Amino acid sequence: MATRDKKILILGGTGEARALASLLVKEAGLAPITSLAGRTSAPETPAGSWRSGGFGGAEGLAAYLQGETIALVADATHPFAAAMSANAAEACRKAGIGYVRLERPAWERGPGDRWQDLANVTEAAAALPRSARVFLAIGSRDITAFFARNDTRVLARMIEPPKAAPPPHIDILLARPPFTLQAEYALFKERVIEVLVCKNSGGEATRAKLDAAREMNLPVIMLKRPAKPDAPCAATPEGLRDLVVALVRAGKVL
Repeated sequence: MATRDKKILILGGTGEARALASLLVKEAGLAPITSLAGRTSAPETPAGSWRSGGFGGAEGLAAYLQGETIALVADATHPFAAAMSANAAEACRKAGIGYVRLERPAWERGPGDRWQDLANVTEAAAALPRSARVFLAIGSRDITAFFARNDTRVLARMIEPPKAAPPPHIDILLARPPFTLQAEYALFKERVIEVLVCKNSGGEATRAKLDAAREMNLPVIMLKRPAKPDAPCAATPEGLRDLVVALVRAGKVL
C-alpha cells in the first residue's frame, strides 16, 4: 500500500482535529477519516471523509480498524474525553496498529488568578457558596451534578442543550466558541457572575473567560484533567501531522 493510500483514522470533535485533517489532506497527501461522536447536531465537517457515531467500545473500534484497514489512529478528541482515548488505545493494541494523540497544553495559573483545583463535577457542585451566581462552562453532559444546588443561580453555556431539562435555577446559554475577552467581561457583568466553574480544557478559543475572571477578581473552580493512556503525543495539529507522517512512511507499528 502506497503512503498516499494509507488510511488514518482521526478521532475528532475539536478544532485541532479539523486542522489535522486539513493538514494531512493538503500537505501530506494522506487519506484521513475523521470520526465525530455525533453529539452535535450541526458539526463543522473536516477535510477528507468523515463518519458520525460511536463504535461500541474498544472491541467495536478494533473491528472497525481491521475492517477498514486503518494504518494509524490519531486521537484529537477533547482533553476530557478519557473514555474514548482509553478505548482507542486498547483498540489499537488489539488491532496491532499505531496510536498517537494530540495533547493540548493545559491552562496554567498566573498572577491574579484565584483558582481552586478540583477532581470532578461532584466536588465542584459541593464547593459552590450558597446563593452564588455561577457561570458554568463544562458542556452539557455533566450539568446534572448541579441540579440539586437550587440555593444558587447558574448560567450554563454549551453548544448543544442538555438531554435532561434543567431546574428553574439553571439558565442555558447556547453558544459556540471562540469567545472574546470583551464579550466574556460584558456577559459576567450583565449576569452579575460571582463564581466561574470550568474544565481545564486548554486552548485559546475558550480562554477569554479566565482572563475576564482575573480582571474581575472572580474565584474559579477548575476541574482537573483526567488521566489518559501513555502514547506518543504532540501539542499542536502541525506537530501531530509530523508525527503521523513519519510513522506512516516508516511503516512503524507502535
